[in-house]
Amino acid sequence: MEVKKKSGILKRIAGPVVTAVNLDAHMYDVVKVGDEELMGEVIKIDGDNVIIQVYEDTSGIKPGEPVTNTGLSLAVELGPGLLTSIYDGIQRPLEVLVEKMGNFIERGVTAPGLDRSKKWDFKPVVKAGDHVEPGQIIGEVQETNKMHRVMIPPNVKGGIVKEIKSGSFAVDETVIVLDDGSSYPMMQKWPVRVPRPVKEKKNPKIPLNTGQRILDGLFPIAKGGTAAIPGPFGSGKTVTQQQLAKWSDAEIVVYIGCGERGNEMTEVLTEFPHLDDPKTGKPLMERTVLIANTSNMPVAAREASVYTGITIAEYFRDMGYDVSLMADSTSRWAEAMREISSRLEEMPGEEGYPAYLAARLSEFYERAGLVDALSGSQGSVSVIGAVSPPGGDFSEPVTQNTLRIVKVFWALDAKLSQRRHFPAINWLNSYSLYLDQLQDYYNEHVSPEWNKLRSWAMEVLQKESELQEIVQLVGSDALPESEQITIEVARMLREIFLQQNAYDDVDTYCDMTKQFDIMKAIKVYADSAYAAQAAGVAPAQIISVKAKSDLPQIKFVRDYKPMLDQILKGMESEFTTLRAGA
Repeated sequence: MEVKKKSGILKRIAGPVVTAVNLDAHMYDVVKVGDEELMGEVIKIDGDNVIIQVYEDTSGIKPGEPVTNTGLSLAVELGPGLLTSIYDGIQRPLEVLVEKMGNFIERGVTAPGLDRSKKWDFKPVVKAGDHVEPGQIIGEVQETNKMHRVMIPPNVKGGIVKEIKSGSFAVDETVIVLDDGSSYPMMQKWPVRVPRPVKEKKNPKIPLNTGQRILDGLFPIAKGGTAAIPGPFGSGKTVTQQQLAKWSDAEIVVYIGCGERGNEMTEVLTEFPHLDDPKTGKPLMERTVLIANTSNMPVAAREASVYTGITIAEYFRDMGYDVSLMADSTSRWAEAMREISSRLEEMPGEEGYPAYLAARLSEFYERAGLVDALSGSQGSVSVIGAVSPPGGDFSEPVTQNTLRIVKVFWALDAKLSQRRHFPAINWLNSYSLYLDQLQDYYNEHVSPEWNKLRSWAMEVLQKESELQEIVQLVGSDALPESEQITIEVARMLREIFLQQNAYDDVDTYCDMTKQFDIMKAIKVYADSAYAAQAAGVAPAQIISVKAKSDLPQIKFVRDYKPMLDQILKGMESEFTTLRAGA
């Protein structure tokens, strides 16, 4: 319920930043600006001047119009109905706004984040007389194919349950009453700039399996980890993030389109509702929340959209789910901060970004993690942020500050995309700092050989990079025979293992067992090739082994084991013949 306070008067308007006087306000209070009651947030108080960022277009409002303080912080509504929803940056449901006014959103129009008319079947998991703690799960609602666990808000006192209801309720109807008279509905509100509390943050030791070979195989991210995908225009950031949203083994996906071009966001909004979840066969939207904030929307709402998304992700984490959050892109978010900072006439930092850019990025990425939640469950939020450096320049401030924070770096390369090598992730510039933490998992669940195999593949790819400089000068025939074989093995790793077709029904997803089998087959060829070369076989004969030419085909075969066994037998037979001839 809004707590109306003394109204102020508009004094100055500078784009999305306005100044009010005679307004009783605190930092981050939500206010209604002007006669049209545009939504805004207090971001600075300087004596009698209260500076507000407005989340809507301020064209046409005039000094002298009223400003009213609601006395509330910018908060999101959390409860049944979040999944399948498409929101703007301040959690207004776009589908509801379209019904109200068509395709063009008018100013001053609001709609609640959760539908108040829809009834949900609430099944309690506690009973009268039980003691409940803050953050504890008190009941369940079958929202989609995912169970929505209703919790006591984490910022209130617990107590003895006096009454707990069962049946169909709207999100704002009381379902539990405590002995002190306090009552709670299924819905709760949470201020977006405040991280939701947890019992303990843990060290992540399980990978977020994505089904993308270059990510899982060479540069894995842990559940509860942080990753950045920087890359220039057209290098495949959005497709990579969509692949992660579709195939990663996270149970809930929150996708934030933060300041992206309208046509890209339209593609996401039209494609996602029609994508099938490969695990359940049901629509992918049933475990997805979309936040759409395009580049032509007000910059202040763009700045808020990232906080809205991470708060929703934390809410599902507190239920015990593994959540994957995609922020596309944090560069547009930083640009919004830069514009607001310049309107505030703050001292600019590098390239005009505010001096607190690194601090804001840190605050955002630090909200990721694997945690023991107040509910007693273990959940995680993995944050994957796309970065769009101008001209693909990784030395610019947003990319550099992001790299200091995140533990996984997937560097997209325009040259690879021009050569039609997708995903266009540069294996020489990318890295993952989770490898040591994930070693035990791979030893147990994939193979004890996996970690050594991965290290071998990286060594071959790095060696090829060094040799390519010589090849460009004098040609591959001038290389020693063993290094000619290294060039061929690296080519196989690139074309068979690293390249992956996102639009092929089979190759779009590759589980860890298949990844291991593909890399192991390449290693078998490499070992046989070096042994044959040592026995005196010419490199040209080794490279022309017929069996290995069939190896790329197993990427596109679902039941690939029989075919792979046949290829390996053929390879062994050919090498035996070659060694005998030598």
